Amino acid sequence: MTRESDMKEAAEAAAGESSSAMEKLQNLLLTHGYNGIMRFGRMFRIADDDGSRTLNQEELGEAIHNFGLHLDDEEVGEIFSTMDEDGTGTINYEEFLDKLRPEMTEERKAVVAEAYSVLDESGDGVVTLEDLKDKYDASGHPSVLAGEATEDDILLKFLGRFEGNTKEDGKLTKEEFMDYYSGISKSIDDDDYFVEVVKKAWKL
Repeated sequence: MTRESDMKEAAEAAAGESSSAMEKLQNLLLTHGYNGIMRFGRMFRIADDDGSRTLNQEELGEAIHNFGLHLDDEEVGEIFSTMDEDGTGTINYEEFLDKLRPEMTEERKAVVAEAYSVLDESGDGVVTLEDLKDKYDASGHPSVLAGEATEDDILLKFLGRFEGNTKEDGKLTKEEFMDYYSGISKSIDDDDYFVEVVKKAWKL
């Protein structure tokens, strides 16, 4: 069994014993794997056409349902009330996602931020195909050599591992990168090992 499978199994067990609806939601998202919270967040970010960064209770409930999570109306209401502290009837989904994200130590956050900065040389907070082209040479990929895919196809597939099963837009934000690695962080108890994993993956 892989480390990710172990995490999914533990999260499923924890979901049934959660002390709050918010904790239950976090665990249910982790049953979807390392990118569960990241994929959930992308639903909001992609749908936020007006840039308001807010959700009402009905929108939150729809998002939870559309993601295939089983929470009843009372639990959705509890989650919303927890976040809507000022009683405005809306919540900031970035703050909401930050609350859902498993806690990472400052050391872990720092190495993930360092890894993202390697990809995002321009510092604009978005990693695109152009950024990746400087970091990953896809010309020698077997599918490219066989004429079955273009270099851009391969790079988009690389980005897709972070985008999960939601709509792919060919862009990777720092928030999405953090969401993804927070899932991995949840499955690794040792700080030094987590740092080693990230550094090895991105050749830091």
